[in-house]
Amino acid sequence: MIIKDAILETVCGITSKLPENSFPEIAMAGKSNVGKSSLINNLVCRKALARTSSEPGKTQTINYYLINKCFYFVDLPGYGYAKVSKETKEKWGKMIENYLYTSKQLKSVILLLDIRHAPGENDRTMYDWIVQSGFTPVIVATKLDKLKRSEVSKAIKEIKTGLGLDSSAEIIKFSAKTGDGREELLNLIESVVSPD
Repeated sequence: MIIKDAILETVCGITSKLPENSFPEIAMAGKSNVGKSSLINNLVCRKALARTSSEPGKTQTINYYLINKCFYFVDLPGYGYAKVSKETKEKWGKMIENYLYTSKQLKSVILLLDIRHAPGENDRTMYDWIVQSGFTPVIVATKLDKLKRSEVSKAIKEIKTGLGLDSSAEIIKFSAKTGDGREELLNLIESVVSPD
C-alpha cells in the first residue's frame, strides 16, 4: 500500500458526537507516550500530520485522519501517564469505550505497546475493551530501535505473557525511526480496508 494523501478531517472532544463515516476505520490505541503520532506520521510519510510531543497525554481528542480518500486512521486519546484529574481520565475512558462499541465503520484496532516495557494494567484494560468490542487487536511493539537485537525476543515474550496471548500470536515490531515493521503494518492495513 502506498499512502499518497492524508488529512486531519475531524477532531472529537469529550462532548462531541462521533461522525458517521462511510469509509472503513482503523483505530490506534495506546499509552500516552507509546508513539502513536510518530507511527501515523511514519505511515503517511509526513513529519507533522499527527502532532508529537515530549509531554505525554497531548492527544485528548479522537482524531480522524482521512487516508487516500478511502479510509480513516482514528487516533484515540493516549491513556496512562497524562497528568490529568481522575475525572478527566474517566471521561476519556468512556469516550474510547463509546467509540469502540458504537462505530459502525471500525474494521480493526491497532494496540501499540512500548517494546521496552511489559504491559501494564491500562494496557490490559484496553486489550480487554477491544476484545469485548468484537475485535482481535493488532499488537504493534513500538520503539524497536531502543533495544539491542539480543533483547527483542525476551521483550516480545513479556508482551505476550502480560496480555495472556498464545506464544504463536503475531506481534509487529515497529520503529518510526528506522522504518522497521512499516511495510508489514501497511500490508495488514491494506488487507483490512480492501479485503478483495
